[in-house]
Amino acid sequence: NFGPTLEGDVERVLLGKDELQRKCEELGAAISKDYAGKDPLIVGVLSGAAVFMADLVRCIDIQCELDFIAVSSYGKSAVSGDLQFKKDVSADVRGRHVIVVEDIVDTGKSLKAVGEAFAERGAASFALCTLLDKKARRTADIEIKYIGFDCPDEFVIGYGIDYAERYRNLPYVAALKRSVYE
Repeated sequence: NFGPTLEGDVERVLLGKDELQRKCEELGAAISKDYAGKDPLIVGVLSGAAVFMADLVRCIDIQCELDFIAVSSYGKSAVSGDLQFKKDVSADVRGRHVIVVEDIVDTGKSLKAVGEAFAERGAASFALCTLLDKKARRTADIEIKYIGFDCPDEFVIGYGIDYAERYRNLPYVAALKRSVYE
């Protein structure tokens, strides 16, 4: 039930451009301080984290390396062992400080499995950074070191976050009208 325009499907804007930029600056400063001299490997989870990560890394003022992964879980009741890397990192993570950047964390199952996979490969450390933390849907026990905003338990879009591969290019985070997805 997509409308004729992107904005027409928006129920309300939750986070505007300025709020998002300020949060990127805040998180970038924290990462720069925490990882000074450590040359972290910053890994974005495709495709949703691409927009957030692009803005975030421009606010990090230390040496870092960028890479990306794409992951999927098998089935609706996936457990941590059911993760498939559709695209893996190019860099060797052995001995590296890895920061995984995600657009939104809900159940946390996939990210828990990603952390376990990087630990098995010998990463020196593993940290999570997310734009949105949807705690209401969390089922996995994970620690998120860098959190942009708490996310309400509703369908959000924009700033890289999609519904049916649409709306990623909105410059803000918004709630999607129920009529679009029901």
